[in-house]
Amino acid sequence: MKKDRVIYPAIFSQDGDYIFVRVPDLPGGFTQGNDALDAVTMAEDLIGNLLEDQTAYPKPSNPKDIALKDGESLVYISVDLAEFRLKYSRTVRKNVTIPEYLNVMAKERKINVSQVLTEALRAKLEV
Repeated sequence: MKKDRVIYPAIFSQDGDYIFVRVPDLPGGFTQGNDALDAVTMAEDLIGNLLEDQTAYPKPSNPKDIALKDGESLVYISVDLAEFRLKYSRTVRKNVTIPEYLNVMAKERKINVSQVLTEALRAKLEV
């Protein structure tokens, strides 16, 4: 399994016109959806947002240890956090220092230094 793919059990329950979602392994792991498909989508988004800046992820509960109440169902939610980060990440401006000769060579060859730095950081961080 990929390093940044996570799977967590989520508890779905009907809450009036909505489906309430609770991800017990994540603090703040609550959301809701208009229907089952929307609830899954919202749960994926919730997990992605809660874990996008993490490198160590909470261990998912064993489903045998989760006691469901009447009207609740257990649903597994899988999220590829690398993909989530690529899709939703915003860029930030960083001031970097490089040797002048590299800067000159990069300009001559029309190399995007920000792109090269991003690729190098992804490789170094294995994300």
